[in-house]
Parts: sequence; structure tokens; C-alpha cells
Amino acid sequence: MADTLQGLQKINIIPNKNYKKSGTKSYVHLLSKWGFEPTMPGPYGQMVKALEEGEKHEDPASRDFQTTKIGEVPAEDIQNDSLYLCPVQIGSPAQTLYLDFYTGSSDLWVWSTLLDSSARSQPGHTTYDPSNSSTFKSMNGASWEIRYGDNSHASGAVGTDTITLGGLAVESQAIELAKDLSDQFLQSPGDGLLGLAFGSINTVQPNRVHTPVENLILQGSIPTSSQVFAAKLGSWRDANEDDQGQGFYTFGYIDQDTITASGQSLAWTPISSSSGFWQFTSAQSTVNGTTVSQSSRNTAIADTGTTLALVSDAVCEAVYSAIPNAYYDYNSQGWVYPENTPLSDLPVVTIAVGQHQVIIQKEDLGFASVGDGNVYGGIQSRGNLPFDILGDTFLKGIYAIIVPAQETEKKMDGDQGANTRTDDWSNPTAVQRRVDARDVFEIDETTERHVLSVNDECQECLDDVKGQGIERVVEMLVVGTRARFAGEVEEIGRS
Repeated sequence: MADTLQGLQKINIIPNKNYKKSGTKSYVHLLSKWGFEPTMPGPYGQMVKALEEGEKHEDPASRDFQTTKIGEVPAEDIQNDSLYLCPVQIGSPAQTLYLDFYTGSSDLWVWSTLLDSSARSQPGHTTYDPSNSSTFKSMNGASWEIRYGDNSHASGAVGTDTITLGGLAVESQAIELAKDLSDQFLQSPGDGLLGLAFGSINTVQPNRVHTPVENLILQGSIPTSSQVFAAKLGSWRDANEDDQGQGFYTFGYIDQDTITASGQSLAWTPISSSSGFWQFTSAQSTVNGTTVSQSSRNTAIADTGTTLALVSDAVCEAVYSAIPNAYYDYNSQGWVYPENTPLSDLPVVTIAVGQHQVIIQKEDLGFASVGDGNVYGGIQSRGNLPFDILGDTFLKGIYAIIVPAQETEKKMDGDQGANTRTDDWSNPTAVQRRVDARDVFEIDETTERHVLSVNDECQECLDDVKGQGIERVVEMLVVGTRARFAGEVEEIGRS
């Protein structure tokens, strides 16, 4: 298939050449970002400050986990996981910025000319200048702020402008203009972030705004049958293939060549939007075929802004017990194993996505050298988090296809217009639609293959559907959103 389909284009992912992998720094970044308490020892921990009455405090990640010492993590001890960047065109005429596409956020913020001169002088960044765009409009009174537990933060003003994603134009998209960036953000690569999570966690005040994906749907930029975006992060193990392992995002269509090349069928799973993230049930993992059981209520979040996969301690222990000479290293605050371990000695690890087990590529089990002949594992402890966070270690082995909710209200609210969120996408009743045997999603117009999602309540329709010659039926009840994964997949029994 060509790179374009009816004017749509792949958005190629550009690996950040300046990114220096550090397992410990990535882990500390996640510790600060998600605010969890480590359950394994190490030099970093989430130190909880006493709350003074009537005043809120963030809980910074701190050194010296086994003492009561409280301190902020120096900027050089933490890194933002901007391993991949994507070009986005903003304004008229277009200004191209390289943004981190991030399923763990619903903010679209950029480096802007509102930053002071010292920030704008930082090398390697493109700064968005709203005064050079004829389509920019300020959203008076609107502001935004992102703040993490390590006191890293970004904030500023809000305006609207036209953006283009893979050939799709989004008009009057809310753009969060950075006016203040902490050192951690100043040292990070890229020109900002484009959030792909649900708008319920957007930080714009006094009213949340619609995300680019929501606006693509609201503005009819993509038809009802094509309300989809997909991500293939790519892997170095695929460097010898025709696309040389090139990663990409698509909006409005699915790349059928990628599905065909995987040699696998599509697997569907329901998504919960209640947390604002792309969250699904993940009740089992396996290591060399042995099941590591977890709570039937265990869930996982697919997070393109995370390099590692964070799972329960039980899963970590099972994985590294199967690798010769692997051990938990206190100083690295993570599991490590010898760099010279052959692939044949690495275990086959799977993680459940709904009712399907997805295999993690052996090449991705190791994340970064720790400098002593060992490699920092790509799978690490989630601490006391109640859910798994599946980042690049997991995502590089799959083609993730997200179908957002196909119904929402478009309401106007004063000068902020269609950007202001008056609906609640995190509320399933606001977006629930009946999925039955007539809801056939066409992958693209060049193929006769169809995939069907069938509501559990429509079991009686299955025989009729099969009689219509549909190639494959996947049974899933989906409220609000649908997701599909093409990768190395095997089906497991229902619990």
C-alpha cells in the first residue's frame, strides 16, 4: 500500500538521536510521573510529605529510599522518556514542530514565543510563534499547567489554531502555549507533546478542551467508518525488512500492509475510559508457558510515553528467574541480566490484553546497559501501583489500533466555541452505542477483509453473520471505545 490513502499519510516516527538510554533514570521518571511507592529497595523512593491542613503538596521522588531524607531529584538524575518524536504542522502558514505523541496525556502543548529568551535559546527546539499564523486566536482567560511529583512542571496560555495530522486538518484546535518550563522540560528533546488520551484528564482551566482526536471526529475530518488512529513504534529487530523497522502513526485509516506482514489476526479488547487512559483488563502473564496469575481485576495502561513495562513484582520475579544470572540490583533500582545472554536463553514472556496473550519480543527484554556487563531489563516493578503500565518494551511488538467513541455532543460555549468540553467522554453512558452484527468496520477501501465487533447481547446474531461470509468474527462488548492489536497473539480462555 502506498503511504497515502485518499490524501491521508503516515506520520513517521523519528527516533530521538540524542536520547541516551538509562534504565534507572527512566524508572525514576516513571516514579515521579505516576507517584507510586517502590516495593523493591533502591536509592530512589517516593517520599511522602506531611500534609499541612488546608494546603496541598506534591510528593517528590527522592533519593535515599531507606531513610527519612526528603529532597528533590536533580534534573540530571531524571529524564523524560521522549524516545520518539513526530512532525506536526501548526498554523497558517504551517510551522512544523516535533512532538511526543503520548497516550498518557490529553494535552497538546508546545514550546512558544511566550517563553523567556533563555528558554528559547535552548538548542534543538522549534518554537511556535502564534503571531506568524493568520489562523491563531487567543482563548482569553484560559490557562494550563502540568506538574509532576518531582516538581517538574510546564504551564502557560491557550489559543486555537489549525493543525495537520497525517493529511487531516483540525481547525480551531486548542494549543497550549508554554510560558514556563522547569529544568527537566528544558533539557528534554522535542518541541512539546500531543496527547492521545481521553479529554477528561486535560489540564486546561477553567474549562477542559477537546483533544485533536476528539476534534477530528467532531469536525467530520474522518468519516464514521474511519474513526481510528493506530501506532506502530517499530523495532531495531525489523531493520532488515522493507520498511527498515520504520515506526509511524496513522489517523483515519489502518495500514493493511502492517497487518499482513505480522502474519497474525486482529485481536480485540474492551477499553475502559474511566481513568482517562487507554486501560484494559490484563489478568494473566506467562513465562515460558507457565502462567503467572494475577487478580481477575488487574488492568494495564498502554502508554506510548513510557519506555519500560511496569508490572507486578510476581511477574518480574518469574521473568528474571528464567534468565541465567539475572538479579535485582539495588544501585540500579531494577532487575538486570548479563548483556551477552543469547536470545535462546531468554524466556518467552506474554502479557494479557483482554482475553489474548501478547508476546514481548525477546530483543526488547533488555533496555539499556548499566556499564558493568549487565543490561537493565525492559520489564520492571510497578511498585504499589494498582495497574500495569505497558510502554515501548511491550508496544514495539504490536500494531495498536484505537477506535475512539463514535458519539459525542458538539456544544458551543461562548468565545471558546467547539473547543470547550461540555460532554464527558469518561462517562460510558455519554458515549455508549449498541454494537451489533451490522456494525462492520472496513479496514480500507482496497481490501475486502472486514472485522466485526459483536455485543455479548447479540450472541444470537453470530450464525447469521457467519452465513453472510464475513471472514472473521471477534466477540467483544465495547462501551465508548474499541481497540485492536495485531502482533504475536494467542487466545486464552475466559476466566
